[in-house]
Amino acid sequence: MDRLTAMQLFVRVVETGSFSAVAREMDMTQPTVSKQLAALESRLKTRLLNRSTRQLSLTEAGSSYYESCKRILDEVREAEGNLGTLQGKVAGTLRLNTSIALGQMYVAPIAIRFQKVHPEVEIDLQLQDRFVDLVEEGVDIAIRVGRLTDSSLVARRLGRARRITVATPGYLKEHGTPRVPADLVNHNCILYHYLSTGNEWIFEAPEGEIRVKVSGTFKANNGDAIAQAVFADLGIAIAPEWIVHDALASGKIRSILTDFAPTPLDINAVFPSARHISTKVRSLVDFLQAQFDNYPALRTT
Repeated sequence: MDRLTAMQLFVRVVETGSFSAVAREMDMTQPTVSKQLAALESRLKTRLLNRSTRQLSLTEAGSSYYESCKRILDEVREAEGNLGTLQGKVAGTLRLNTSIALGQMYVAPIAIRFQKVHPEVEIDLQLQDRFVDLVEEGVDIAIRVGRLTDSSLVARRLGRARRITVATPGYLKEHGTPRVPADLVNHNCILYHYLSTGNEWIFEAPEGEIRVKVSGTFKANNGDAIAQAVFADLGIAIAPEWIVHDALASGKIRSILTDFAPTPLDINAVFPSARHISTKVRSLVDFLQAQFDNYPALRTT
């Protein structure tokens, strides 16, 4: 039995709480994972996990061994990263997660360019409009838009999403055009499920910050779905400029409340730990930051 592999399996089982999840992640069968951990316990002559039909929990010995395994695996990754630096190579699998719209428009093309520069890297790009648990799902880097709430994650700003308030000419003709943010309480507002401020929209004005609680009949967890609702004359939305740029240029939608800019949202690369950041992770984050600067709609300034 490969001790490092067994340690890695053990750590991931503890972090995910699932043999089947680790089996899928490692491209193994669930019985293989179970046998590996049973063999590890046999070699150590101690039980590491308490197993029941509903959950897994660490024994006292397992808790101590888990911390040791994490430290050893971190040191192995650091050693491999240092070797890669000396050899001038960036290699290995990189699991990257981001939202669907940002991923399709920007992150996927950037990741492809990165892989062409570093052909020994395998990219596993996951597009989801929800915040995943990086440790539990084995993600190396997540690109997140908006306020960060998990203080255990390390973040580096890549850019900033400027946002605008939009509606179609048809909706505005039928329902009128709001002149100030407070007018939005009388309109059907299209809501984004993962907005950190919920149904409270925040605007910047010369006199300071303006907050308005809005409501509406359509809510979605995806930027493209919100754009489609706007295009259908359903209501008013706040959207990142880069999502609706073409529709604005064609006149399909209009920018309103132009004297009151919605608060921009930071775009950050986040990863689980500042300690032992691998060469491949550092290289991709550097590459993302440089590439984001090429897009005016995503620049920090």
